[in-house]
Amino acid sequence: MRILCADALADHLLEPLRQLGHEVEVDPALTVDTLPVALAANPADIVVVRSTKVSSDAINASNKLGLIVRAGAGTDNIDKLAASERGVYVANVPGQNAIAVAELAMGLLLSIDRNIPAGVADLVNGTWDKARYSKADGIYGKTLAIIGLGEIGLALASRARGFGMNVIALAKPGRSPRTLDRLEAAGIELVESLDDLLGQANVVSLHVPKSPETTGLVDDDFLAKMQPGAILINTARGEVVDGEALLAAMDNHGIRAGLDVWPNEPTTSTGDWESALSAHPNVVGSHHIGASTGQAQAAIAAGTVQVIEAYLAGDVINCVNLVDEPAGTITLTVRHLDKVGVLAKIFGSLRGAGLNVQQMENNLFTGSVAAVASINLEHAPSNELIEQLESDADVLAVSVVHAPTAGAGR
Repeated sequence: MRILCADALADHLLEPLRQLGHEVEVDPALTVDTLPVALAANPADIVVVRSTKVSSDAINASNKLGLIVRAGAGTDNIDKLAASERGVYVANVPGQNAIAVAELAMGLLLSIDRNIPAGVADLVNGTWDKARYSKADGIYGKTLAIIGLGEIGLALASRARGFGMNVIALAKPGRSPRTLDRLEAAGIELVESLDDLLGQANVVSLHVPKSPETTGLVDDDFLAKMQPGAILINTARGEVVDGEALLAAMDNHGIRAGLDVWPNEPTTSTGDWESALSAHPNVVGSHHIGASTGQAQAAIAAGTVQVIEAYLAGDVINCVNLVDEPAGTITLTVRHLDKVGVLAKIFGSLRGAGLNVQQMENNLFTGSVAAVASINLEHAPSNELIEQLESDADVLAVSVVHAPTAGAGR
């Protein structure tokens, strides 16, 4: 298979794939515009990206493409709808950069509290101003609200607790007992409403993925509920924060901000850029480098190779564009002899009846004599179709299960 890495990845970690006979190309110069051209000229079976955007044009350019791997957690730089329409798996490598991002979040917080960037700039320029830079609140005993309790949020909670901070988060229904145990072990107190969360917090740190639900999450209303002079940390995605609302809150409400991510970030690693947010005196910023430590990149690269190796072995791990729930309202179960052509006959009968197969699984019993096919359908098969399937000498039994309707059993 041909594997194209459109961003830099540790070459020594890719060597085992080459030794297995796969063609591996690393081209970190590719962009959203040149990736489709490269794939059209030399189609790839697997594409690996970090920050490079994978557009629908890129996905449609390679007729061999079966897997796109995001070497990191967030997948908003990949057109997942286009991938799903083409039957292309999209997988990620979650959790491997959690410590790196949490470390940067703490660094931004400390930099704001102690005014480190401005102090360093004055020293570089030959200015000694101990009176100005002696003024700091300190973070011991302050309350940190974490929005987004994935691996990064939990890693941040651990580090904040080490600094003596109180950590709170929003209570949500449906969390598993295991998750609740992890939150308790991390010393996170859960509060019932966003108003209470923001009202108690001296610091709010964002760790949610970009989605339609989180885009613009931090708006005028959100910021108005924060304490005057509170600190907002964003190491998630720039689009989670309404930039104009944040500018107004810094001017009128004294909000301070530590930002690693920005609205309308440059699409290249270097270049000129102007931003009213980055120029604001209440902001300490960095260049979207949350996951960019040697430790994190090595772990992400190793996780990326693990995803590829699993795919090459016939499995897909960390897939983000498969349906979460079983599709179809009807499950047709067919126990059958394990012979060549039996499944083909079953699917031929379903096709003849106009029934679309949305999901299916075929499991073999010990001894390799019989198997069972579980087939999810959009509509129930007719009695005539069931009788037709049962009349086949290679079919042992047929059963139909209807999914419960909404509210059933209440």
